[in-house]
Amino acid sequence: MTAIATTTEQLPAVQADQQTAGAGQYLTFVLAGEIYALGILNIKEIIDYGNVTEVPMMPTFVRGVINLRGSVVPVIDLAARFGKDSTQVAKRTGIVIVETNDDENNSLQYIGIIVDAVNEVVDISQQDIEPPPSFGTGIRPDFINGMAKRNDRFIILLNVNRVLSVNEMADLSKVTAGNLEHGSS
Repeated sequence: MTAIATTTEQLPAVQADQQTAGAGQYLTFVLAGEIYALGILNIKEIIDYGNVTEVPMMPTFVRGVINLRGSVVPVIDLAARFGKDSTQVAKRTGIVIVETNDDENNSLQYIGIIVDAVNEVVDISQQDIEPPPSFGTGIRPDFINGMAKRNDRFIILLNVNRVLSVNEMADLSKVTAGNLEHGSS
């Protein structure tokens, strides 16, 4: 009979670039019934949902663009980005303007994300943050920086540069455009 115990050397390696979120202030928001958070250093402002101009041949999670004081800002439906149903616009639906790094050019990019409702800014200590789970959250594990415990609930701490990767979204829009040109979807 063979042994069923394994050593840690036999286990698959965990992604080396996955880093657990640190203590600090986070903006919490609701999306499809779950509570998520982004570090406030990435948040530039919160605006009411409105005046989104659709852009043809974009992935389904790209709702369009808005004019933010003369700048064109893409608006991402975060629920759709996570592979869920599109966000239904309601009274508390908002757009959170987030600052991300463009992976390729190492430049700053502003992106709007649609959320069901913005909750509050909370202080989260390091002792309340658990490493991200590898499964069971309903979204890609690389989108999560950690799970924060607060008021007997978990808050999913998002990795803003992964969720809103400009290069990945551009690649997805090229695939969408190619599918439309060839008559498939």
